[in-house]
Amino acid sequence: MITINKTLHINDVENILFKNENIVLSTETESEIKHCFDFLKEFSSGKIIYGINTGFGPMAQYRIDDKSLTELQYNIIRSHSTGAGNPLPDMYVRAAMLARLGTFAQAKSGIHPDLAHLLIEFINKGIYPLIPEHGSVGASGDLVQLAHIALALIGEGEVHYKGEWKNTKEVLEKENLKPFDVHIREGLAITNGTSVMTGIGLVNLIYAKRILDWAVLASVLMNEIAASYDDLMSEVLNGTKRHEG
Repeated sequence: MITINKTLHINDVENILFKNENIVLSTETESEIKHCFDFLKEFSSGKIIYGINTGFGPMAQYRIDDKSLTELQYNIIRSHSTGAGNPLPDMYVRAAMLARLGTFAQAKSGIHPDLAHLLIEFINKGIYPLIPEHGSVGASGDLVQLAHIALALIGEGEVHYKGEWKNTKEVLEKENLKPFDVHIREGLAITNGTSVMTGIGLVNLIYAKRILDWAVLASVLMNEIAASYDDLMSEVLNGTKRHEG
């Protein structure tokens, strides 16, 4: 079991992604997330704040009626759940959800702790939202891809579960999980960010580190076979150059 705090080591990421280690949110981090949520709830009362009671992007100049605030958050999720192409592989989706959880663990997003817990359930139980490969903005965030994660978290869309594509609602019922109910700004909090490209980057970084390790081992074996000089592996020389390994 790996505990999620504000900092997650790359070795923990590798164990979560490649060895399916289960994760849990630390009590301290959960408390900080709740504190941030409570602060935003109180601070936003009677104010005009972008993404909470305004439109998004070019529509930010328009004030949204209080009675429509929850609908606003659901609409940003549903409106951005588009895209095209093949679904992303489970590994990348798992990494993207982990990266998003890492953002929420910073306790600066104003989300309700239940959202972080549901995201953890998705990761631990191997529930992977259908995320299309193409269609996002990128520079302003992985909007389309993250919206599909959000869509599953509110109990809509499709997920890849135990090797099959299934209706999200059906899977949540099977796992005794309740879809997330938006509170203040969770729709925007999930959708706006770069967690998908970060997640893919994490997977590729782990692959690259493995390839490097194998390349070093292969070069050492070749050096042994050829009975070459081993100065390049001298601990003293590499230490002088401040080269690790």
